[in-house]
Amino acid sequence: MTAGAEGAAALTLKSGTSWADAWRRCRTIAPEAFRDDRVLNLWNAGWRADGRVLPATSPVDGTPITGPPRLDGATAHRAVRASLDQHRAWRHVPLPERRARVAATLDALAQHRELLALLLVWEIGKPWRLAQADVDRAVDGVRWYVDGIDDMLDGRAPLDGPVSNIASWNYPMSVLVHAVLVQALAGNAVIAKTPTDGGVACLTLACALAAREGIPVTLVSGSGGELSQALVRAPEIGCVSFVGGRDTGAAVATAVADLGKRHILEQEGLNTWGIWNFTDWDALTAVIPKLFDYGKQRCTAYPRFVVQRQSFDAFLAAYLPAVRTLRVGHPLAVEEPGARCPELDFGPLINAAKAKELRDQVAEAVDRGAVPLHRGSAADARFLPGQDTSAYVQPVTLLNPPRSSPLHHAEPFGPVDTIVLVDTEAELLAAMNASNGALVATLSTDDRATYDRLAPQIRAFKVGHGVPRSRGDRDELFGGHGASWRGAFVGGELLVRAVTRGPAGERLPGNFPDHHLMPQEPRTLPITDPG
Repeated sequence: MTAGAEGAAALTLKSGTSWADAWRRCRTIAPEAFRDDRVLNLWNAGWRADGRVLPATSPVDGTPITGPPRLDGATAHRAVRASLDQHRAWRHVPLPERRARVAATLDALAQHRELLALLLVWEIGKPWRLAQADVDRAVDGVRWYVDGIDDMLDGRAPLDGPVSNIASWNYPMSVLVHAVLVQALAGNAVIAKTPTDGGVACLTLACALAAREGIPVTLVSGSGGELSQALVRAPEIGCVSFVGGRDTGAAVATAVADLGKRHILEQEGLNTWGIWNFTDWDALTAVIPKLFDYGKQRCTAYPRFVVQRQSFDAFLAAYLPAVRTLRVGHPLAVEEPGARCPELDFGPLINAAKAKELRDQVAEAVDRGAVPLHRGSAADARFLPGQDTSAYVQPVTLLNPPRSSPLHHAEPFGPVDTIVLVDTEAELLAAMNASNGALVATLSTDDRATYDRLAPQIRAFKVGHGVPRSRGDRDELFGGHGASWRGAFVGGELLVRAVTRGPAGERLPGNFPDHHLMPQEPRTLPITDPG
């Protein structure tokens, strides 16, 4: 699918932002990690041209980009064994030296902020503003740990083996790189698997900057099925940290439970926004566009509204004008080559296959009875003349998706909102708890007493009162209820506790096979950044 010239003829690619420009800058800054046509894997403290490189294209406009070099299982096992050797040395490095090396890495990441953000644009389709924010949240978040790590490590020790990180593609910096650097600061060697769907160049550059400062990081690529024996089940692994979907997460959960291994498994859930006896519609209108950041390709996105039937007309009057303001398009398309990147709510989905799947799900839901309330138009999007637009999905809103549709019970991971109408508080709670646990939820109600009564019955780790909740930064805790989370909770000091050993018999806050322990954290903290 390509964009026509009408309405897009005036747009051009911002000067100096092509994929070729980004690749040349990577090779100049980190020649040890980038070759002419590929990135390298990093293990046993060396960059290695092993693994078969798969072809890849950018979701932004179909431009060919560099794919991940996929290792085989045997090589991954060698990388894990080498990481254990690094771990045994690193755990004895004094904390002041670890802190200095992590701080130097953060300085290097900040120095190359714009290039890291540009790679995120091309590899995973993030608009420029959100790509920069992903880098900034990684750097600023880890600095908070650097400043406060002494108290967090009091009475604690590194794990017996390295931490293995398997994360989704949507937040390579603020989730994956952030976690890796905090884990290393706490005294562990770290292993990161590059997501199959995107982010390999960004992660390679970040890891190259960390490795130069002596951080014991291993970076490998490959299919989850082939590498899971090494990255999840290998006896050398001290902890598995996973961010992804429930199907893959369930397999990882089974493996770590069988092995009794420390684990942090963040899985998806259907995050819901409830409307009950509510009248502050201007506040809702203001927040709706923010909920579409990055096309709702976030673990804390809100794709489901559960609305009191008698308020449905007022809800639509607040919702529809807001959703019609969404700005979609090529993240680097500008009127003049030197102009600033456009302010967009989102660009493409992660790939054309995901976009087709989501469009098919919408069409099937409508065929089976869902009522389309809003459909965005590609004619209003910002595209380059003739560009490939197959990975783009315009915003859609559906009323009452059928129970047979995946849109009824699962997170779409795309710009599709669904609305369910309810008449009683019991129906409200049942609809908000449709996915057996979620990471975040929000209840908009004018009456604080109603919120205080209903919020504890919503199965989400964080519940906002009329405001979106986010993953959080610095001292804010994070976890999930039900099937949305397995293992230790994270955020603040809990992230350090999750990747260190404490007193004998310690029970970590989290969702474990033998116990569920919630930390003491306010569930109503107002968070305005829904990232």
